Amino acid sequence: MRPLQGIKVVTFEHAIAAPFCTRQLADLGARVIKIERPGTGDFARNYDERVSGLASHFVWTNRSKESVTLDVKHPEALDVVHKLLSDADVFVQNLAPGATQRLGLDYDTLKVRYPRLIVCDISGYGSDGPMRDKKAYDLLIQSESGFLSITGSEGEPAKAGCSIADIAAGMYGYTNILAALIERGQTGRGKRIDISMLESMVEWMSYPLYYAIDGQTPPPQAGASHATIFPYGPFQAGDGKTVMLGLQNEREWKKFCEIVIRQPALQDDERFCANSRRTQHREALTHIIVEAFASLTAAQVIERLEEAGIANARMNDMHDVWKHDQLEARHRWTRVETPAGVIPALFPPGLGSADEPRMDAVPALGQHTVAVLRELGLDDNAIGRLRAANAI
Repeated sequence: MRPLQGIKVVTFEHAIAAPFCTRQLADLGARVIKIERPGTGDFARNYDERVSGLASHFVWTNRSKESVTLDVKHPEALDVVHKLLSDADVFVQNLAPGATQRLGLDYDTLKVRYPRLIVCDISGYGSDGPMRDKKAYDLLIQSESGFLSITGSEGEPAKAGCSIADIAAGMYGYTNILAALIERGQTGRGKRIDISMLESMVEWMSYPLYYAIDGQTPPPQAGASHATIFPYGPFQAGDGKTVMLGLQNEREWKKFCEIVIRQPALQDDERFCANSRRTQHREALTHIIVEAFASLTAAQVIERLEEAGIANARMNDMHDVWKHDQLEARHRWTRVETPAGVIPALFPPGLGSADEPRMDAVPALGQHTVAVLRELGLDDNAIGRLRAANAI
């Protein structure tokens, strides 16, 4: 039995944050009914065509869901939404600010009719405050949260290569929903969860915030290197390949000097005798390390790092990750159906085939509309009227 088997989730979602949240629930066995706009659906369906004509973002965040197309501005379609909510456990939405209030689907309205319903609202800035009505997307929140100020190189900020603000908000939505389900089991009542993308990202920014507390200098933009721990980042070997390595303490620094760069006297050099000193003199230390690596291949550098017990990694690209030996050895890949055919998919972290995570198909737009309407008791005539009115 899957942990969330029997839990019904209704969602008005688009882009990444809410779909990523509800996909986690689906992975654990929840039934997720995704309500989409007729004709176009979730606009993430059209971000690209990289997966045999399907969008890469969409196939990532929408497996194991049922797609129902409804024009909720149509009264009869809105009636269908309420039929779905009548026995739902969770309602998740990340529509534009104010949209659910205009539809009468805000928490204050819904809690009267469905007191056991858990409502999770995901927005850029939260339900109140001066920015509550401001639209937000992932990159904008990366900027607003200060994330861009600590990435990239000096004067050249760089966004994260994946949608980290969306992912952060989605995961806080997911964990809060799990907690709310446990709480409801004790109280019998639903609740509202108000997830702000900004707050989710600022929580993740706590280390640089504390580093800059009381007006102190923020962490510098250090490219792919760590801003305040050194050496911790990429270094080029003599064969032109890059090795990522990281030191975390003085014991590792001693071994790095003795075994890796074979300059034991450096461990007592006043410039490098503590992490804060090594960070302060990173330019000089970088020169020493690169010079030591110049006569070695990347494989030889890694061999020395392994001998010293110092953490290291390869600089992989996406093609390397698809064939990563560790993922293959742990049997982390499975297959998922899509409207364009079968694609590989990673098992949810923490779950494997023995746990039977739900890994069902990515839905076509409106694929489940008729089946769900019939389940709700609508006959062919009623469905025909909705279709004629362009309500589905």
